[in-house]
Amino acid sequence: MNEFWTSILWLVIGLVIGGGLGFFFTRRYMEKQIKENPPINEKMIRAMFMQMGRKPSEAQIRQIMKSMGQ
Repeated sequence: MNEFWTSILWLVIGLVIGGGLGFFFTRRYMEKQIKENPPINEKMIRAMFMQMGRKPSEAQIRQIMKSMGQ
């Protein structure tokens, strides 16, 4: 019975360490991705409209930013 509890303890310790390392490396990866590929901003929306041959109004830009949840 003692071996059972020891194995459970090692399992819990492994899960905690694995979860902590997973969180750390995932956070580091996401920060790197945000730095390399910043989220879209108003300047990018204006550039996309200009590429389509349109001049966007401020209302259109605000509407697009609002629809994207920023």
